[in-house]
Amino acid sequence: MKRWMGCMVILLVLILPGFGQAEDEKKNEPPEATMQEVVVTATRQEEKISSVPANTTVITEKDIKNSTAYDIPDLLRNQVGVHVNDIAGNQRNYTVDLRGFGETAGLNTLVLVDGRRINEADLSGTDWSLIPLDRVKRIEIVRGGRGTVLYGDNASGGVINIITKEGQAFKTGAEIDGGSYDTLKGSAFVSGTQRKLSYALSGNYLTSDGYRDNSGTEAKDLGLNLGYFQNDKVKWQLSSGFHKDSTGLPGAIKTSDFAAGVSRTDTLYPNDFADVEDYYVMGAPVLFFLTDSEFKADISFRKRNSLAFASFDAGNFTGDTNIKTFTVSPQIILKEPLWGLDNRLIVGFDYTDVNEDITNTSLFFGAVTTGIFDLKKKNYGYYIHDEIRPWEKFAVSGGYRYDRVEFSFSPSTPDSETMDGNLFTVGLDYNFYQKSSVYVSFSRSFRYPVLDELFDFFTNTINSTLIPQNSDDYEFGIRHYFTRTLFTNINFFRIDTENEIIYNLYSFANENLDGKTRREGFEISITKSFDKVMLKGNYTYTDATIQSGQFADKAFPNVPRHQAALTGLFTLGKGFTLTVDGNYVGERPFIGDFSNSFEDQKAYLVVNTKLKYQWKNFTAFLNINNITDEEYSEYGALSTYPIVQPAYYPSPEINFLAGVSADF
Repeated sequence: MKRWMGCMVILLVLILPGFGQAEDEKKNEPPEATMQEVVVTATRQEEKISSVPANTTVITEKDIKNSTAYDIPDLLRNQVGVHVNDIAGNQRNYTVDLRGFGETAGLNTLVLVDGRRINEADLSGTDWSLIPLDRVKRIEIVRGGRGTVLYGDNASGGVINIITKEGQAFKTGAEIDGGSYDTLKGSAFVSGTQRKLSYALSGNYLTSDGYRDNSGTEAKDLGLNLGYFQNDKVKWQLSSGFHKDSTGLPGAIKTSDFAAGVSRTDTLYPNDFADVEDYYVMGAPVLFFLTDSEFKADISFRKRNSLAFASFDAGNFTGDTNIKTFTVSPQIILKEPLWGLDNRLIVGFDYTDVNEDITNTSLFFGAVTTGIFDLKKKNYGYYIHDEIRPWEKFAVSGGYRYDRVEFSFSPSTPDSETMDGNLFTVGLDYNFYQKSSVYVSFSRSFRYPVLDELFDFFTNTINSTLIPQNSDDYEFGIRHYFTRTLFTNINFFRIDTENEIIYNLYSFANENLDGKTRREGFEISITKSFDKVMLKGNYTYTDATIQSGQFADKAFPNVPRHQAALTGLFTLGKGFTLTVDGNYVGERPFIGDFSNSFEDQKAYLVVNTKLKYQWKNFTAFLNINNITDEEYSEYGALSTYPIVQPAYYPSPEINFLAGVSADF
């Protein structure tokens, strides 16, 4: 931690001299520290960050190209208030946590691709490998529960919307990379416009042996975006993606295993694997009317097949899962003045139909059983959201959503369950100086139990005691440009959650916590640009505590109290740039340790670098990650058999990736 305090002091020394200078006094400064990018996650329509009463970040295409990241979660880990775990250390299975939801982060962080949710209706949550990084145009992060009104379930911690590239002027290119663990990556794309038609087609291939034994992966991806302007009143949109991978699952290494001589790269489960095939298609007619209003109806279908084998001390299981998801989301966006005031009104409806077929073969203590299950979920959501400006620099926004879900299970007694919720949000935003603003907001968010939290695969019955969790989210923040090149954002938050859904390893069941959980803290981010240097730093403090009940006054598992990140982008001249970033994650209880019975998992600091050279249409790069060769584990959980003890998923040591690309 002392090393990080020193880095933050250096950063402050560099930027403090410019604190008192106004924008209009700087005529010849370098490019702005940050830009007012539009965001769509906050209100399902384009809106400037300075109008959103929430801590909002946009990661641009330029940011992506300069980063040291291999994939989307790798890119997110240096963002303020985001905690990322690479579970197996092979960039295949991740958890991404907004606002300290710990082990249930994947069920409380809503992830969208072009506005389409990719969170599954079961415990598998979000598969981050579905969208390769080089297909991404930008990523929008809206922290807190504000997105619940417009998107529904899973958004208690926040919303991450991934925007993919569309065709503009004709362009084509390819890239090939190679590096540690026999990693080989290849990609190619073509995009452009032909009269009224725009298109973007991309393909990717990845193979790697992984850091640990049995952590190898092979993945293939295809992506397509089409847009057709029929006339100035009608636009048609179509997007599609295909993903297929086969990945080894190295599993955890328990404390007793290390004591017996097992190394960090070993696996005790050499036969475990997961094979996934996933595709989707989404279409949307867009009708423009009045002065600046539109009607849009997103229609999507997704099918995901997964075959997995996993073993442990007491046996093993093989799961063959098929999930089909059909979604219709019509909405009307009115951007017309109301009584002469700037006004944006959105009204919409979401319908989702999920059908999950599971064949599960289990071996426990010598007994083999096979179960065939049909699980269904139908979700209906009605919402309205409005933003009005009584004055030019003052915005008031609010919204309401009614959400209802119907679950059905076969075989089961009882065979169905129905739940609903009323959600709302209100926010104020005041633009007090040029592009600077102050905001305050309140949101009521929720999440339903997912299919395999409700259904007990051992007894073939519904866990009828589970009810939805609810959260009250309070937020206050300031976004301020001290100069054109110096920007800071400070945000204070509190989230009070009741009936939080967890897995209790001592009762071997999913259950609602009998006490309220409180998450409170603050997030600070600073960006400063110089002539040839861009510095970005952030710090997050999160106190996640169970307030009452059986785990009263205990820290919530897998939530670090302290996080910090620092990134420097250096323009070296003659086509060379250097990126150096560091990520610090503090101590946190192991997954499952609600009673805080064991010592916390250790803190770690990881430093990565990227040297890039660009000449005309050609680019070459060299990434060296974990350059200090830190020995750490991002992810750790309690193992219950044969005794309760910590288990670790070791993270990679120093490693590299180099590549070349060309586009024309």
